[in-house]
Amino acid sequence: MNVSLFAIGHVRGGRDRVEDDQWGHVEAVIELDPARFGPEALEGLDEFSHVEVIFLFDRVDENAVHTGARHPRGMSDWPCVGIFAQRGKDRPNRLGLTTCEVIGIKGLSVSVRGLDAVNGTPVLDLKPVMSGFRPRGELREPQWARDIMKDYW
Repeated sequence: MNVSLFAIGHVRGGRDRVEDDQWGHVEAVIELDPARFGPEALEGLDEFSHVEVIFLFDRVDENAVHTGARHPRGMSDWPCVGIFAQRGKDRPNRLGLTTCEVIGIKGLSVSVRGLDAVNGTPVLDLKPVMSGFRPRGELREPQWARDIMKDYW
């Protein structure tokens, strides 16, 4: 089954180059498409501290997509795990998801901190972070997953 999506907007500012680490301080603006949205689409989002940003890794060549197992970041000292057991950008649908701090909202623009998407990236959706949607119970992850995030933010 094919699914069609459209970009609701684009990332403006932040970084121009795709990099793996040090995203915590990066500030960017998500500009909604004015042909599709008015400022009312963002009404009330300023009451939330964080927003989940769903975006397209548009700079990943579709021929470079992985569908099986590999070492995260190509690091052979980390285990070979399936593409769905990691968060790499070269995944089947090239979708990214990041929880960002909301800095402010003005018109059709949402200013955020900690978005690991580069300038020009198409944004597919925004969702407020609500405590009721946080994981229930204890969060479990392997040591390599903690290691990979050591310098990410």
